[in-house]
Amino acid sequence: MTSSLRLVMSAAAVLATALLVAGCATSPGSSTPSTSSAPTPDDSGSSTAPVTEDDFEAAWLDDGRLFAIVTWGSSMCVPVVDEVTASGQTVTVALVDAPSADGAEMACTEDLVPRASIGGVPEGVDPKQDVEFIVTVGDVTDDIDLDGNAALAGTPGEPSDFLPSAGWFDDEGVVLLTWGSSTCPPVVENLEEQPGGATVTFKPHDGICTMDMAPRATMLGFSDDSDDSDEDDFILTLVGDNLDGTVTVIGS
Repeated sequence: MTSSLRLVMSAAAVLATALLVAGCATSPGSSTPSTSSAPTPDDSGSSTAPVTEDDFEAAWLDDGRLFAIVTWGSSMCVPVVDEVTASGQTVTVALVDAPSADGAEMACTEDLVPRASIGGVPEGVDPKQDVEFIVTVGDVTDDIDLDGNAALAGTPGEPSDFLPSAGWFDDEGVVLLTWGSSTCPPVVENLEEQPGGATVTFKPHDGICTMDMAPRATMLGFSDDSDDSDEDDFILTLVGDNLDGTVTVIGS
């Protein structure tokens, strides 16, 4: 990531939500569908800088039961987790193109944004210890080293508690995971950073939402070095869209 990252993007589930919830709630270590992101630039008007196609990142979510793989590309064509396997603390992840609703080839926008693909941490992997992710997307393979976090209390393979969570994927970027309707993903109205955290205000939804419970990933960008392990916890205060509450961002 470069220091020009200053953006807010929200995401909706891209696969059948019944399958998605079953994958996350009952068998996080199995092949788990992911969520996607659609960009909504903030008022600063800045944009992301070009990066190499294999500049992947990772973040912990759901108290160590889930992970997010962050890739760069079209906001409309976000890869989904197809297969996850583990050998010790090495986790191999295969990402594939998300299928369209009608089976036709999806048209991709030409923007370049970070997108989060969410998967379940396989049983036997210890999120308190360092993990190496080997991620393949098409012809591109990249290794990602994700530091363990002693504060993670979740056990891979156990059901999610379906509470909001968030994790740093670099010094300026956070993946925020919320649960709710796949057709009404969170839309960020305002992002206000303050010492020790930020307030994220969401727009209310006026339309009809499906009654499913799906994971939705929202990408948040912050100022340089917000993720500082020498400082106190970074707290997100969520406001609006029935998401009111606070979330401590998991350190990277």
